[in-house]
Amino acid sequence: MTELVQLLTPEGERLDHPDYPLDLTAGQIQELFRDMVLARRLDTEAMALQRQGELGLWVPLLGQEAAQVGAARALASADYVFPSYREHAIAMVRGVTVAELLKNWRGVDHGGWDAEKVRMALYAIVIGAQTLHAVGYAMGVQRDGAEEAVLACFGDGASSQGDVNEAFVWAGAQNAPVVFFCQNNQWAISARLETQTRVPLYRRGFGYGFPGVRVDGNDVFASLAVTRAALERARAGEGPTLIEAFTYRMSAHTSSDDPTRYRTGAELEAWRLKDPIERVRAYLSRSGLAGADFFASVDADAEALGRQVREDCRALPDPEPQAIFEHVYAGEHEQLAEERAAYHAYLDGFAG
Repeated sequence: MTELVQLLTPEGERLDHPDYPLDLTAGQIQELFRDMVLARRLDTEAMALQRQGELGLWVPLLGQEAAQVGAARALASADYVFPSYREHAIAMVRGVTVAELLKNWRGVDHGGWDAEKVRMALYAIVIGAQTLHAVGYAMGVQRDGAEEAVLACFGDGASSQGDVNEAFVWAGAQNAPVVFFCQNNQWAISARLETQTRVPLYRRGFGYGFPGVRVDGNDVFASLAVTRAALERARAGEGPTLIEAFTYRMSAHTSSDDPTRYRTGAELEAWRLKDPIERVRAYLSRSGLAGADFFASVDADAEALGRQVREDCRALPDPEPQAIFEHVYAGEHEQLAEERAAYHAYLDGFAG
């Protein structure tokens, strides 16, 4: 039987787990709730902006807020994150601004933020490539003797990539201080998880020499507790952990995807009942840890964020066309100069 670590039921009832104790103040729980609400508002606004032609592409996180916020709040300030391309909530918690987050998706920048400042690498579009980067970085941390841990984020689809499995090999063999955080949202674009594996994903870790654990990815408490324990284990020199955050992608894979072509409305409705935000709302209300004033303030914060997302997106300056040739190579060479001249002549053809 597959154990699912859960500390908060879909109905908002608090549970205890012998291996993952978690004591949170009312203020900390409110902060987790606010993080998730704001992440969802960012996601909703960005998706709308893409539909209006303001963003070239958007990768929704709807339904995965608890997994990401829990993992992000488990990190120490010195820890380093290697994301894929859907970790918007983690980015927000780490201090990435709205404008920085949107630059890449608007097509005005190749990155968007200062990775060293927020301790989070830029988004990796190549599926699974970031896991190897994470392990290499973790091996460097290990050799430097630094008390840091590394969080490598990827999805269930990426778990089938060779890069991810190679990362597992190196991490296990080197006992690297890395936590593999797999958000299993059930669909690798249109491919069900069952088409990729015959065993639960978390069990794969044992084959590479490190433990795996499956957590309710719609439970922010469980995501926080399990990720915190894994990061502490990594910092203590006990090696990697594979966390499978069992969650669900409520929206499309990207703004270019139509999920109605491969999944049913009934499946979507079943997962709506496990909404990560609503279960924390229920817990706060039932426990008397938050009232109408608090929820109203969060709603106001979300409205303010929505306006900021729209304003910051449209205010991003378009780069000069010739900027596409900058930072491609360390120095100028003949072919680059020819291409630059040809493009310049092409642009001149529109003059007048």
